[in-house]
Amino acid sequence: MDKADRVLEAGGLLVALKEELARSQYPAFFRDAARLEAGAVALSVYGVYAIPGLLQTAEYARAVFQMRRPLLDDDAIERGLSGRLARQEIYERHPAPLLSFIVDEEVLRRPIGGRAVLFGQLEQLLLIGQRRNVEVQVMPTDREDHGALGGPFTLIDTAQGQRIAYAEAQGDSRLYTGQAKVRQLEARYGIIRSQALTPRESSEFVQKLMGEK
Repeated sequence: MDKADRVLEAGGLLVALKEELARSQYPAFFRDAARLEAGAVALSVYGVYAIPGLLQTAEYARAVFQMRRPLLDDDAIERGLSGRLARQEIYERHPAPLLSFIVDEEVLRRPIGGRAVLFGQLEQLLLIGQRRNVEVQVMPTDREDHGALGGPFTLIDTAQGQRIAYAEAQGDSRLYTGQAKVRQLEARYGIIRSQALTPRESSEFVQKLMGEK
């Protein structure tokens, strides 16, 4: 579409349409966050209910969409899956963004899609965690202190030097740009990052879980 825009002298109209089509892969409540995520220089993601989308295998992601209630039709599942996997192009970006993930232990034990799907998902966590720009940490269930019981959220650092927070629950979402709210979530992320297992300990923990499957 970029080439067609030049050949047809469309003045950027087709390029803008391409970007709009790309955003249409995502549910309306996530489109602004997806745009910010795609251009972020750093992301800090806390996952509570399921493996964060940027870490999901195709099989795991499909199972997540199939479990939605009310049920999604097959076309909606395929669109959702395509959009989710497209987000993972972030791993091929240059320069590479810094990516930090903290995932609760319960999520790693929840067999969404079945035991085989979960095993493949844990394997993917290990592979992605080996990237130099990625840190994956596990928050164990035996921690007496937990600094972020309010639910999942993401901190997005933009190329313009702004930090934005994103939170989502039950199909509703919100982007926070206000300094007070963003600082609050920054503090929570910093606390749980210190409370969680280190990346090396987390890798060993995931390998141990795989041995139990």
